[in-house]
Amino acid sequence: GLAIGVSGSAVILAYRLPDAITDWLGLATLMGTAFFNGFASAGLTLLLQFLFSHLLGVTTALQLMDLLRPDHPLLQFMLRNMPGSYQHSLQVANLAEQAAEAIGADPLMTRAGAIFHDAGKGMNPSFFIENQVAGKLDSHDELDPAEAAATIIQHIHDGVSLCKKHRLPPRIQDFVREHHGTLITRYQYSKAVEAAGGDPAAVDLEKFRYPGPSPRTRETALLMLADGMEARSRSELPKNEDELRSIARKVIAYCQDEDQLSQTNLTLRDLNTIAESFVKTLLTTYHPRIRYPEMAPAKVQEDGSKNQNTTPIQRPAIEQQADEK
Repeated sequence: GLAIGVSGSAVILAYRLPDAITDWLGLATLMGTAFFNGFASAGLTLLLQFLFSHLLGVTTALQLMDLLRPDHPLLQFMLRNMPGSYQHSLQVANLAEQAAEAIGADPLMTRAGAIFHDAGKGMNPSFFIENQVAGKLDSHDELDPAEAAATIIQHIHDGVSLCKKHRLPPRIQDFVREHHGTLITRYQYSKAVEAAGGDPAAVDLEKFRYPGPSPRTRETALLMLADGMEARSRSELPKNEDELRSIARKVIAYCQDEDQLSQTNLTLRDLNTIAESFVKTLLTTYHPRIRYPEMAPAKVQEDGSKNQNTTPIQRPAIEQQADEK
């Protein structure tokens, strides 16, 4: 609006100032009209954009930026109820967003969808391992595998319900529905096969399958891949770049083998770029840190005062070498 007003005023001045007799009141009126026109046009544009985006089901950048506000009610719900899953979602969002930029997809849409993809876990947070306390992990081995799988799969339905409750756009709801596609809960399925004496034919595979659909856009496919990459890298704890790259390629190959990427128009070049993007992002995430030695506590003297001559901190060798150079 301001830009329109300034440009309009500049045009008015260019035509009116050269006149021999300048009507300053008329000039001020015209310039005021130019600024009013600018702000009114901008306001009308935003209003029409809001109305048509809802009527046509189009998700705009302004809507996405509003969803990503830290004080958004659903984000606050996730932060309070499922802090572990919330941190997982942030990491997945970072992975997916960087990969989206690398292949020319929509990074803002990808990030917004990734942030909310596991919102449904907030309805039953303690069932998911990332929200459990270290040392007290519950793998649900005492539950019937089919029952455990049904509880895990329920987070998809709960997530969609929460998105609708908070009026998130349909495109964001697609991320919730599609981020597991039609894959199966492999851990619970393997437990069921084991309980059936190793006979897969005795187990109903469909009880362990996510409802889907499989990803239908590049952005939701990126979320599926980033979700798998984050989970596997956290569980396998890769020690170097080659191990990270191996995990990335295994995640992509698994989704390809399960026919989860066939509707996304991702090319082999895209998949290679995605793998390298994941590796690059996680390498910077798992950067090394220097372990600092602890300072010896101050000693209490006979008069009750503390001796300030504490043992100095020994500087790390890496810093000493840098000074010597």
